[in-house]
Amino acid sequence: MGSEENNNELYKITTTQQAIASCCGAIVTSLLVTPLDVVKIRLQAQSNSFANGKCFVYSNGLMDHVYVCEDGNSKAWYKKPGHFRGMLDAFVNIIKIEGIKSLWSGLPPTLIMAVPSTVIYFTSYDQLSEVLISKLGKDSDYIPVLAGSISRLGSLTIVSPLELIRTKMQSRQLSYKQLRIYINNTLAKDGWLSLWRGWGPTALRDVPFSAIYWYNYEHIKKRLYKTLDAHEPTFMISFTSGATAGSIAATVTLPFDVVKTHKQTEIWEYETLNLSQKRSTSTWTVMKRIVAEHGFTGLFAGIVPRLIKVAPACAIMISTYEYGKSFFRKLNKQKIYKAINSHSS
Repeated sequence: MGSEENNNELYKITTTQQAIASCCGAIVTSLLVTPLDVVKIRLQAQSNSFANGKCFVYSNGLMDHVYVCEDGNSKAWYKKPGHFRGMLDAFVNIIKIEGIKSLWSGLPPTLIMAVPSTVIYFTSYDQLSEVLISKLGKDSDYIPVLAGSISRLGSLTIVSPLELIRTKMQSRQLSYKQLRIYINNTLAKDGWLSLWRGWGPTALRDVPFSAIYWYNYEHIKKRLYKTLDAHEPTFMISFTSGATAGSIAATVTLPFDVVKTHKQTEIWEYETLNLSQKRSTSTWTVMKRIVAEHGFTGLFAGIVPRLIKVAPACAIMISTYEYGKSFFRKLNKQKIYKAINSHSS
């Protein structure tokens, strides 16, 4: 076991290789999960026109996006008419009438946010884990919790200003000059902190999710190693561990997800409709309002759709990432062997 660890250290992948692996993971996950959410949104759109400035949250398991439909006149992809009897019927008819490319019409905004966020998140997690292993030892249960929490907090803090810009671009057609003017006006009026609007509820959901996810992922992975007598995370081990860990984390943190969705949609509805009176959107106030209106079960609304999205997204992301790291480890191993052979000859 000692020599195996030394070999892993010798063939250790670089930060750049980690970033490439996580980038590929984000792209593959987005490509596979986006069609499911496009269909879901289209099914929602036929029962709710999103008119009068209403907005809704699109999520593909990696990222959330707020879509605003101004004055009911938007020609965005989710507004296309359609009368579908269910998910399978929607898939068939969208492909038949609009072409298969329509299933990925929600992809560009997903990639704009998901790729940089995922690269920072996963690369930071691995880097922090290495530092913590050297301090706490490789068997410490604190490592996935600490590394998961800190890396998630860092990635959402760095990427958060992009969300404001991207959502503004989606809410109306803006040139880059108009966008720059809007950002300058926002900064002049509300200050730099306005770029991190919505950071609080996002952190309240995503940081606990990350801590729970990585803790369970590492534990399930270790158990499967022992059960299957494996030494490296195979695709099946990563996929199973990722799906299970994602499901647990999604269930535990669902109340924060419900609160975040309410806050996002309320903020954007008021901004779009230019309403002067604004309801309090503190996390505790929104939580109390949900319980008062819908009961305690209201905090767990949408558990099935969330699990259907998050579990496969987590599974695809982590298994693609682990596969990418394994690929680079083998590549580094080959390079070292070639260097040794050429040197000896």
